[in-house]
Amino acid sequence: MLKRYLLFLLFFTLVFNCTVTEKPEFIGLENIKVVNSNIQTITLKADALFMNPNDVGGSLKTDDLKVYINDTEVATVVSDEFNVPSKKNFTIPLIVAVATDSIMDNKSLGGLLGSLISQRLKVQYKGDIKYKVLGYSSTYSVDETQELKIKL
Repeated sequence: MLKRYLLFLLFFTLVFNCTVTEKPEFIGLENIKVVNSNIQTITLKADALFMNPNDVGGSLKTDDLKVYINDTEVATVVSDEFNVPSKKNFTIPLIVAVATDSIMDNKSLGGLLGSLISQRLKVQYKGDIKYKVLGYSSTYSVDETQELKIKL
């Protein structure tokens, strides 16, 4: 009987001393840059920076995050679920390859040609990153725009 009581007490002590209900804090996007560019594709990379105060991890998913170049939607960031470490700051790399012909349409051709001449692109990451842990879920809204220099 005493053994059962001690196990019960130990279990509740562990459960109530662990923080699980706080969601990781989304700090922002940083290091948005062109990592590779040629006449067919432009590869973009950004780091989503988070801080997890919880004693347990979880997972993050980026399926609802869109990439816009010069105000035209050109790609969706698709990645595997990312395992969130406990009690740490961490980054998720958001890498996307954009076909340059997907940027070209009648309404944005002038803007694209101007961007190629000036070697600058307006890049925007916009959408949601979803966090899940032990049946609890939360969504982070992302809307970050930056002018990037490209070299073709």
